[in-house]
Amino acid sequence: MMTGDPVNELDEVRGRGEASKLAVSRVRTAYQQVADQLRELILAGTLAAGDRLPPEPDLAARFGVSRSTIREALRVLASRDLIYTTRGTTGGTFVSRVDAAQVSEYLETSIGLMSGSDSVTVAEMLEAREVLEVPSARLAAVRREEHHLKALREAVERETRTRGRDRRFHEHRTFHATIVEASGNRLLRMVAEPVFRVLQAKFLSPDVPDTFWARVDRDHEAILNAIEDRDGEAAAAAMQRHLTALRDAYAE
Repeated sequence: MMTGDPVNELDEVRGRGEASKLAVSRVRTAYQQVADQLRELILAGTLAAGDRLPPEPDLAARFGVSRSTIREALRVLASRDLIYTTRGTTGGTFVSRVDAAQVSEYLETSIGLMSGSDSVTVAEMLEAREVLEVPSARLAAVRREEHHLKALREAVERETRTRGRDRRFHEHRTFHATIVEASGNRLLRMVAEPVFRVLQAKFLSPDVPDTFWARVDRDHEAILNAIEDRDGEAAAAAMQRHLTALRDAYAE
């Protein structure tokens, strides 16, 4: 039976040989707690892109911590590109405006590093690509505009005339990137492109035969025809068949 005294209660638990069952969580440092709360406000939109944060003394008073703690918390947020500081009479600390290209580049670097340390396998990246690009083809068939069709046709035409692994893959990438763009979903494009670039840079087999590229040309024609006909299900099915066939072109 517990005594009500935390020390005695712990002794009783230890006496029963159950001390190892206690889950002990360390309290985060003050600056990290401040950084976490400010990060939550930014992600929730309470602090929007371009908003100026209160001066350090005001933040210190609101959080009940020292100014040095606030400065350390701000350094953490700045290292994650969540805020930036400018000098001068109109300066201060502001919430960053995140650029889609910057996020895509960060993802490419991170995925590339993870793949190099075996944290992410080729199979996982190919699977993720299917999850992203099959729905993109379905959406593209519904949302595409004439300039998307023109770009897709031109990419297919260039593919059939191009020789060389790198040049062929460049046109292949252009075709797929245009489909994701035609989906009208910017988040899909932001995430799909880095996966595609890492696969090209690190895992495309150097021994891909010409017959493989001929199959790619036929697949692209089928996908383009379905998108042109605004047949979302046919476009998604053609993309799924295409990406499944591509698996043999990538080496672990």
